[in-house]
Order: sequence, then C-alpha cells, then structure tokens
Amino acid sequence: MYGPTDRLVLMAKVTEEHPHVDSQWSHSELAVEMKAASIPISASQIGRILAADDVKPHRVQGWLTRRDTPEFWARAADVCGLYLAPPANAVVLSIDEKTGIQAKSRKHPTQPVKAGQPSRREFEYVRHGTASLIAALDVATGKVTASDVTRNDSAHFIEFLEQIDESIDPDLAVHVVLDNGSSHRSKATSKWFAEHPRFVVHHTPVHASWLNQVESFFSILTRKLLRRGEFDSRTDLVQRMLTFIEHRNTTATPFKWVYNATRAA
Repeated sequence: MYGPTDRLVLMAKVTEEHPHVDSQWSHSELAVEMKAASIPISASQIGRILAADDVKPHRVQGWLTRRDTPEFWARAADVCGLYLAPPANAVVLSIDEKTGIQAKSRKHPTQPVKAGQPSRREFEYVRHGTASLIAALDVATGKVTASDVTRNDSAHFIEFLEQIDESIDPDLAVHVVLDNGSSHRSKATSKWFAEHPRFVVHHTPVHASWLNQVESFFSILTRKLLRRGEFDSRTDLVQRMLTFIEHRNTTATPFKWVYNATRAA
C-alpha cells in the first residue's frame, strides 16, 4: 500500500524531474522510477492518481510572454493609432512575408463530395518545392499587393519596396507597419528608408506580430486556398496565390479594427 507521503513523492517526480532519456513521463516509466525509490505502484494506479489531481505529464501547452514595458505599449498604440486614425495625405501599408509555403499534390485523385459523404483526400502526397510570398495590405481599402520572392532577405524586401514606391502617388506619404524580422531591420533596409523619407516605419512590438493586419490576410489565404489546395509545381502554387489575390482585390474591404492598445485598468 501507499500513503500521502508516497503520493507526494510521485507528484514531485512528475512536476520537478524529467526522464533520463525521453522528453516526458509515461505511466510505465513512472512506475519503474517509483519502484526504484522503494514505492511499488502500478502504472494503472499511477494513472488514476494523476487523473484525480488533474495532472497530465503527457501534455504540453504553449505560451509566450509579451514584454509588459512602456516601449511595448507605446509601439502597440502607435500601430493601432494608424489603423484607427490614418494620417491625411498618406497611405498606410501593412507588410510581411509568408515563407515556406509548400507546393503539394496528392498521389491519387481527390474524390468529390457526394450526398452523405464529404470530399475524400488520399493521405499520400508529392512535394514540388516551396514558395515565399511578400504582401502589402492597404489598410484603407483592404487590397493587397504581392510578389513571389525566392529568398526572404533584405535584397528582395528592398526590391518589393521599390515596386511599392513606384506604384504610389509621389505626393503621398507612405506609412508601413512591419514586424521585427531581420530583413526589415537590416543595415541595407535602414539605408533605403533613410534615402526615401516619405516612408515612415512603424514596427510592431516584439511578440506582437498579430498587430500587423496583413497577418489576417495570410490567415484568409491559408484557409481559402492553401490548406486544401493541390499544386503540381512551385510555379502553379505562386500563380494560384497571385490569382487569388487579384480576384479578392475586386471585392476587398478594409478590416474593422477596434483594438486601441489601451491597457485595462
């Protein structure tokens, strides 16, 4: 039999120690460890003890702590202020890259939807490479300008900025919202912005790239095209994404942004 002290030993092992080889405890491994500590408890009984105390060593939940600093809130308020009250005589663009998009096709044909049966997709697939997309969302209209990039680096980012610069009325200022990616903060990129003073850069706070509105567009692209799409080449993938964007732009509307980055009292 075992008592309260034995249960405490078990809980201490689960919550404070790690297995010698594996990344997480299993009930059988805990039983071996407890037996070595002269506390014989079966794996099934260990499962019941852990379940009673709602302890789940086999599960992990991800989390990320944002920086609760004055700089965090100042940046967040700056970005949100652009969305809620855009400056006059200016364009506000939310820019980012979506990298590593896989061009995949199914090894066997997907079966169409039927009455009482959803579309059926065979598990095996064939890889045809990956693509990366850089996109700029016009906050005022919801329209997206995008380009395929072979590498996510400063050179390609600056090339995209040049395209943006040529496409916008030279009398307008251009406010751009960027995250803290390396290509957005490199010396070459900083030099380009310094040479183009009508561009005003607003960086999202660290660990808050969700404040960049173009991420919402990438979510739409993933749900409506990429998740279930089949692409027989990298070229096919890129063309389908650009066609999706062109079609969406015909009916695009701006996102209804309400968050103002004010801390709750």
